[in-house]
Amino acid sequence: MKYDVKVPAVGESITEATIGSWMKKNGEAVKRNDVLMSLETDKATVEVVAEYDGVLFISAEAGKIVPIGSVVAQIDSEAKATTTSTPAASTTPTTSTVSAPTSKSASATKEIHSDLKNHLSPAVQRIASERGLDASSLSGSGRDGRLTKSDVMNVVAQTAAPSPTTPAPTTSPAGKKESSVPPTVDMTLRGLSKQGDQKRVPMTTIRKRIAERLLQSQQTTATLTTFNEIDMSKITELRNKYKDKFKEKYGVSLGFMGIFVKATVEALQASPAVNAFLEGSEIVYNNYYNIGVAVSTEKGLIVPVIRDADLMTVAQIEAAIRTFALKARDGKISIDDLSGGTFTISNGGVFGSLMSTPILNPPQSGILGMHKVEDRPVAVNGKVEIRPMMYAALSYDHRMIDGKEAVSFLVKIKEGVEDPERLLLGI
Repeated sequence: MKYDVKVPAVGESITEATIGSWMKKNGEAVKRNDVLMSLETDKATVEVVAEYDGVLFISAEAGKIVPIGSVVAQIDSEAKATTTSTPAASTTPTTSTVSAPTSKSASATKEIHSDLKNHLSPAVQRIASERGLDASSLSGSGRDGRLTKSDVMNVVAQTAAPSPTTPAPTTSPAGKKESSVPPTVDMTLRGLSKQGDQKRVPMTTIRKRIAERLLQSQQTTATLTTFNEIDMSKITELRNKYKDKFKEKYGVSLGFMGIFVKATVEALQASPAVNAFLEGSEIVYNNYYNIGVAVSTEKGLIVPVIRDADLMTVAQIEAAIRTFALKARDGKISIDDLSGGTFTISNGGVFGSLMSTPILNPPQSGILGMHKVEDRPVAVNGKVEIRPMMYAALSYDHRMIDGKEAVSFLVKIKEGVEDPERLLLGI
């Protein structure tokens, strides 16, 4: 019997998806719950599994945009497999720095150079090609007799070196010695490199959507950013004091994000407009606090949402963030994980950013930017002290949030982080 493999509904308002890759081959036997393919939507990557045992027959290739509900393959429970999956052990890595073991006799003989071109580094291959050198005729000093860049450069230098009959460098009328380097010498000899090749790849569905939303945000909001700096001394002391016990009890690390989420919720409660959004000519106030935390993945930035953050403890918030990070790493983030946020926090500090102006995540009206913690001299009670400081940024939609309210919101976060005991006690 034949069963259709259809593109599943992956979220509200999503009408199409892109086939990212097929995990099984055409004509391969599959079992129920085997992962058949990955689908890329404008929000996340979703895996599609087999619902029946049988042989897979693919009708839509990877990279194709397909409507929700369309048939992309069939599983025939009565057919016989025409191909088998390739064992993982025999798969050749595309970027590996470990070569297959070779015997001493093989590496010591000249025979290894017959296949040397297959093992040339890009730099070596480029220089050899530009200079018209036959790599198989050269002796290498690298591992297993492989050619290195130095080997090729030495040959090039010897070729370009002046012969005994070459006239000595002449002196110009002005008394300056003219260069003896021939004008035809390869640019690599002068420490320069030529322009490399170009590579074109299509944008993923997620990257396209990110680009669209960022452009939409810039064009449809009156974005303004205000800054402040936060003394991280107390939160750092608190973290260092309790991080071991915290991890032992809750199984997650104690980071800064849990405290910042708590401080953000308190600030949103004091400034309701920052937790609201514009819809036509109306302002919609959210009486709940779903905090999006930006997470960087190989495919782009995504923002999973911590729901009802006001009802959660710091430990629960840290556990939720860790769960999202693991799901993002494994490509398991769902549409529901990314929906319903009312405010976003982006931590560029993990990449070393000292200051930035984050872009709003529509329809939200505010986004908090965290940055690198850096020791700086600051004035404390009339004296200069070295303190761990962080620049914090709030980007907001000025159409509905006044500057005074935005500054007050950011000051409220600063106060909460600088006095975490009061924040955690709720006073």
